[in-house]
Amino acid sequence: MQRLRLTSLSWEEWNTLLTEWGERPFRAKQIWSWLYVKLARSVEEMSDVPAAVRHRLLEVSLPLMPQVLTHRLSVDGTEKWLLGLQDGAQIETVYIPDIERGTLCVSSQVGCTLSCTFCHTGTQPLLRNLEAGEIVEQVTFARAELAARGLKVTNVVLMGMGEPLYNYDAVVKAVRILLNGTGLAIGTRKITLSTAGVVPRLVQVGWDLGINMAISLHSVRDAVRDRLIPLNRKYDLAALREAIRAFPLKHGRAITWEYLLLKGVNDSLQDARELVQFIGDIPSKVNLITFNPWPGSPYEPTAREDTLRFQEIICQAKIVTVIRDSRGADIAAACGQLRSECGGGQPVKACGEFA
Repeated sequence: MQRLRLTSLSWEEWNTLLTEWGERPFRAKQIWSWLYVKLARSVEEMSDVPAAVRHRLLEVSLPLMPQVLTHRLSVDGTEKWLLGLQDGAQIETVYIPDIERGTLCVSSQVGCTLSCTFCHTGTQPLLRNLEAGEIVEQVTFARAELAARGLKVTNVVLMGMGEPLYNYDAVVKAVRILLNGTGLAIGTRKITLSTAGVVPRLVQVGWDLGINMAISLHSVRDAVRDRLIPLNRKYDLAALREAIRAFPLKHGRAITWEYLLLKGVNDSLQDARELVQFIGDIPSKVNLITFNPWPGSPYEPTAREDTLRFQEIICQAKIVTVIRDSRGADIAAACGQLRSECGGGQPVKACGEFA
């Protein structure tokens, strides 16, 4: 018998299942609350659910939480978990604390198929897509784990292992569970999806979810971007820009352009000017990202003074620009360092104001 992943069931699917079991409608609300408000680690904790229903759930369901294989804590407070899934696959989840928020970086695939040359995760082959519940469980696990220490998950970024738009149905289903106001209730402004530019799905995900969109850009020259992000050979910069211009951006929101600065590759002042021209009149924020070297990488980070000069060009165009320094580099949790890993950063120098 194939077991159910309870966290993969939508609100509607829970109601259908329990109706088929002959249960009254409120039972779905009870179980949903245990999963996403009380953050139950097992079905046995659902004390106000009748024993017969709990027993039936135990018979048909998988565990509610992934297994922690390793947990590492950075000197800057960043935390990284290597999580084991039921089939033996492994994924990384990273928590990045800040003064007013706590951001959780979650994975959508085991491995990655994009082979971006600056990213260590890209050296790991794609093993499989995650189920919706395996994405959701990264959030429920982290919320439960961190709440015990007085920490909160306020923001979720789909920037971990994998390309979210290549696991579209599971990602959309998972995000809808995260958004549900009777459970985890994470708002659309607090969830960001990062893509390397899967053009056919870009506009669709905007209509389906209404969350923030981040584009892994890194160059506005096709010849350079082809080398950095091989996906660009399939969906070039012109196609990407056309899709972004059609993206249903909510009032007051902006597209985030992620730009990893690589010494001598994409960090000249002319590159900055061309970036400004590429963005044009699209409501935008630019994240300038510090490169985190990893063994065998062919790239070097841009010097700080060159980064500041690059930023100044963008600031002069009245575009919100943030330099993001690495978080969690000492535990290999920074952006692009990991196999089965993700990372993040904190704004250390910004111009303009956030939208």
